Amino acid sequence: MIYKKLLAVQKEIKGLGKDATSGSGNFGYKYVTGSKVLEAIKPILNEQGLILKQEIVKVENERIDYTTKNGSKSEMLYKVWQKFTWIDTETGEKDENEFYAAGQNDWEKGLGSALTYAERYFLLKYFHIATDEDDIDNSQRKAEEQKKAVEEENKRKDAAVKFITEFVGNDMDKFEKVLGHMNKTFKTNHTGFNQFNLEDLEHYIKALEKKGGK
Repeated sequence: MIYKKLLAVQKEIKGLGKDATSGSGNFGYKYVTGSKVLEAIKPILNEQGLILKQEIVKVENERIDYTTKNGSKSEMLYKVWQKFTWIDTETGEKDENEFYAAGQNDWEKGLGSALTYAERYFLLKYFHIATDEDDIDNSQRKAEEQKKAVEEENKRKDAAVKFITEFVGNDMDKFEKVLGHMNKTFKTNHTGFNQFNLEDLEHYIKALEKKGGK
């Protein structure tokens, strides 16, 4: 009985167009919002007498640190194992399904992102709901892209530190002069070049190159 009702839901949903955009440029992508999915499915579930219970089975989290043009930033990546259970309110029949999702956001918001993402994509995948473009794994893609961005920024920072270090050489007087000038320029009190953020390092390098390294 419960599977006949679930099939009836699937027959009613023809497809959903993606209605929101996240990111921009090469990192931008479209996706179907949770509100649009629920708006399409909830009336049919009510008609069939079906409810969906979402339970957390296991949670793991990891702190993700990265650098932006405005400085350092930290977020929490939540990995959440869940169980979605369909319940037929007329017969009490159940259909249990395991589902995994990850969410990254400002600290405790990461858990909410994982739960919201899981509900949306569980419904899309369970009922084989077509979207107007290939689905993109929202939270996991964000984590992967940020990891790549962090790696790229670290490479750029290492190169910048190496440039200034080689410019100074083994001359301690020159080291102290350059370090002091950088601290004064950027209103910092660092004791080494690697303590400056990438934006300041590259800004200073451009100034050195403009002056011809003098």
